Amino acid sequence: MDKQEELVRTAFQLFYSRGIHAVGVNLVLAESGIAKKTLYHHFPSKEHLIGATIQYRDRNYRAWLASRLEQVSAGKAAILELFNALDDWFHDRVPEIDHFNGCFFINACAEFGDRDNAIHQACAGHKADVTALIRQHVDELSLSEELTNELTNLIVLLKEGAISMAHVRGNRNAAMEAKDILENILRDRVGDV
Repeated sequence: MDKQEELVRTAFQLFYSRGIHAVGVNLVLAESGIAKKTLYHHFPSKEHLIGATIQYRDRNYRAWLASRLEQVSAGKAAILELFNALDDWFHDRVPEIDHFNGCFFINACAEFGDRDNAIHQACAGHKADVTALIRQHVDELSLSEELTNELTNLIVLLKEGAISMAHVRGNRNAAMEAKDILENILRDRVGDV
């Protein structure tokens, strides 16, 4: 791993576990063992380093999620697998994306609340990309455009709600509870697809 990658990985782990504003550049340097000159060679400011950690997490999270959804048939099975994947994450069974400490993107948006802020926008972009991935699997159900949009929004809301419940309330079973709700809705609204 090169020094730039090591800085990003170390910064991500610290930001995710402690919060972005709570972590100074000196702590990232101390934990990584990399010189300040090297840090500023790669990242002119802390904001640039934060942006790199957002990209790092986005890449890792979406690659992991896409891989999980590809392990089952497209469509309904993949939609339900989303919640199995979340359950594994909530129970710290996914080493490739680290321990569960809530959603890094929601946490970052809480610290950078201005929607015009580049960090906030990068986090919103991640959420849009994950929604598009979910939408691909909802499209496989061959529903009307209206029902496809409604179902995609519902799945995203259930996913985000499960993440929040697992993090804020400590309900590590939230993904399975959301999956049960979704299965009932699919049965009632979509039928046997």
